[in-house]
Amino acid sequence: MTATAGTGTRTTGARVAGAAAGALLTLTAVAAAPAQAAGYRYWSFWESSGGKPWAYATQGPATARPADGDAIGFRFALSQGTSDTSQPSAAADFAGICGGVEKKDGSKRIAVVVDFGGPLDAPPGETPPAKPIKVGCAEVRDDATGAEALAAVAKPLRYDSAAMLCGIAGYPARGCGEQVDERAPASAAPTGPAPAAVPGHGGGPSFGVLAGGAAVLALGGAAIWKARRRG
Repeated sequence: MTATAGTGTRTTGARVAGAAAGALLTLTAVAAAPAQAAGYRYWSFWESSGGKPWAYATQGPATARPADGDAIGFRFALSQGTSDTSQPSAAADFAGICGGVEKKDGSKRIAVVVDFGGPLDAPPGETPPAKPIKVGCAEVRDDATGAEALAAVAKPLRYDSAAMLCGIAGYPARGCGEQVDERAPASAAPTGPAPAAVPGHGGGPSFGVLAGGAAVLALGGAAIWKARRRG
């Protein structure tokens, strides 16, 4: 009787270990994949201070508070995450954009660059503006956010119910961070909404890896639970 119980325990343990190992190997394969099938169309947000090159912003424009002399940039593109997101194609040139604007008490000057992307980035049925780059010098109060600086230069802005920035200067007219199957033609319709990591910024980590990893862990947990039940 004791021997039988020990054998059952070892068998259950082996099943649990095997299930866990399988889930881990699958997750590793997902994370190590060279390319994901899906990307997202969205507005990414960039920052520059002291004339430095563009850097991907660590927070959304609604909470970022650039200082006088800074530049902020927005780029609409089809991307898989921060690792391959396209930067604004115009330089973060505060002197060139705001050089002729004198600072006033209680206000700050922010150089704003908006890059609408190219035809391959455009959602189905839409065309980027004829002038692909829009720049302007936002004169805003000292405590204004990046979103307020953007609104001073490129209205109208469009947000969704989760405060995700969806459109700048009316582009695109519809949609908000849709997932796109990159194996399909560029004109293919989007397959669904962007994940929750995107709102407030317009960008985030590699969405395909995160979503795939979450699914694998869920399946692995179910396999372990079933193995224990059978044991």
